[in-house]
Amino acid sequence: MVVQQSVAETRIDHLATQYENKSAQEVLEWAMEAHGSRVAVCTSFQAEGMVILDMARQIDPGVRVTTIDTGRLPQETYELMDAVRHRFGIDVEVYYPDAAELEPMVRKHGVNSFYDSVALRLNCCEIRKVKPLNRILGDLDAWITGLRRGQNSTRANVRKVEVDSAHGDILKVNPLADWSHEQVWDYIKNNDVPYNRLYDQGYTSIGCAPCTRPVRPGDDPRAGRWWWDLTVIINGGSIPPTGLSDRKR
Repeated sequence: MVVQQSVAETRIDHLATQYENKSAQEVLEWAMEAHGSRVAVCTSFQAEGMVILDMARQIDPGVRVTTIDTGRLPQETYELMDAVRHRFGIDVEVYYPDAAELEPMVRKHGVNSFYDSVALRLNCCEIRKVKPLNRILGDLDAWITGLRRGQNSTRANVRKVEVDSAHGDILKVNPLADWSHEQVWDYIKNNDVPYNRLYDQGYTSIGCAPCTRPVRPGDDPRAGRWWWDLTVIINGGSIPPTGLSDRKR
């Protein structure tokens, strides 16, 4: 049986095709003009997000910028958030985890329970990141990200304009989808864009402080995220992950 596309799906396919060969600035300009205050740049202030921010504020200095403070971010990330406020004059909309959910989790499982099992790590991410993001997106018609196809295999098919079926079928706009790692850093250097100082220390993907570490040259860019998961799976959590001392995890 042939399943026909809905009008909305047909429209998204048309937009994706229309903007595939447009520049990042052109994609941003369209998204911001089409959706006004109902679109926002959603960023964790990684390199790609800073490129998006710099482009967006040139198009509209009043662009909405949202972020999630999980409560466990590195100090360097907080410093960059302040730099964005001061240098770009942007009022960053910061969202936090719901204390009514976070406090019982910490009481029951401990502050660093994410090291003990994959399930507890996912639960921590759900409360600290996923649910705040849902609150952000529930107020938007479209959101702008720094996703790139070259970041990893799961993002290989990212389109510059796509529907976000996981968040009420709003639009997800990825202006840098076809950019390379080198293009991102060339833009940052050529335009003197501030960036997280942890990149200078070997970090390639930056999230919560306990869940992120530097990687070796040639490693997958996200190898520094949740690196202990494999140890937990194999050993049932009985052997502390490399770099973590006994129960100081």
